[in-house]
Amino acid sequence: MKNKSKYLNKTLSALTLGVILLVNCSYALAKEANDPQSAKGQTTQLLKQHVVNLNKSTFEQLVTLKGIGHTKAQAIIVYRQQVGAFKSIDELTKVSGIGDTIVSQNKMRLSI
Repeated sequence: MKNKSKYLNKTLSALTLGVILLVNCSYALAKEANDPQSAKGQTTQLLKQHVVNLNKSTFEQLVTLKGIGHTKAQAIIVYRQQVGAFKSIDELTKVSGIGDTIVSQNKMRLSI
């Protein structure tokens, strides 16, 4: 009788622990889904897929391009201010630090 009682107690303990872990995992997943930082990451990912207009894009939109960081994005904006609007996507290579490779990597996402 004592063996059955021990077995029953261990089984109930294991089941209780399993339920607690399941509830905690569900809670953590729900919290992550509602987390603004997680939503921010999804928004950034969506931005990375959108077309970027070289003549109208903001700094934040420019840095979503592959190979374009803060310095190059700022250089694009300065170029627009000093020279005027881009007339072609290939003109982007005239911006300091941007070559044919970066233009070709982003060509599908760029517009004038």
